[in-house]
Amino acid sequence: MELTSLADLLDVQDLDLEIDRLLDRRQNLSELESYRKADAVEKSLKTELDAASKVLRDLELSFDKSEGELEILEAKLKEHETRLFAGGMSSRETEHMRLEVQGLNAQRDAMEERVLQLLEEVDPERAAVTSLESKIDAVSAEKASLEGMIKAEWKKIDAELARKEERKKDALIPVPADLVERYEDLRHRKEGVAIGRLEHGVCGGCHMTLSSAEQVEALGDEPPRCVHCRRILVA
Repeated sequence: MELTSLADLLDVQDLDLEIDRLLDRRQNLSELESYRKADAVEKSLKTELDAASKVLRDLELSFDKSEGELEILEAKLKEHETRLFAGGMSSRETEHMRLEVQGLNAQRDAMEERVLQLLEEVDPERAAVTSLESKIDAVSAEKASLEGMIKAEWKKIDAELARKEERKKDALIPVPADLVERYEDLRHRKEGVAIGRLEHGVCGGCHMTLSSAEQVEALGDEPPRCVHCRRILVA
């Protein structure tokens, strides 16, 4: 195995490690974590809003129904009072009408109490819905801002990745295909580091010292391989 091919492969690895760092940076932008948190908050707020909106709709329906019933009662009461005060009825009819008016008054008072109670419940629930909508708008705006920053950062990283990939492509030209295949396999199994320099008896991959006999054994392989970690070595 020619030493130049191994040296070229070492350059390839430097580029691969730079590419790995860029990919890691792309996946772990601080803005991404902030975006995920904002998205979780938005979803939680929307769940709260759905529940609050349902409660508000039910209250408003009950309020509208009670108001309608109150209007009917008031109209009926007015009609009965008009007939009672107009006179012209027998004493029995008058007493019956008086009791009718008394009953309608009681129903009206109860319904007015019901309407007021519902109104007291509707107003704070409506305020809660408005507050949740405002919070959701704020979080949505935050997400939009973060998304813009993420896209801008990704654009810069992707441009740098493209440059590194092009340089890697050029650096691989002089390296034999079988060596590239072995290198890629080792990179996959060795946490991204497939090749290292052997300097002062120390493997640049696992950083372990090789004895003189181990160095002879390592350099006797084709290509040279560390006896400890089995990474490719460049003497």
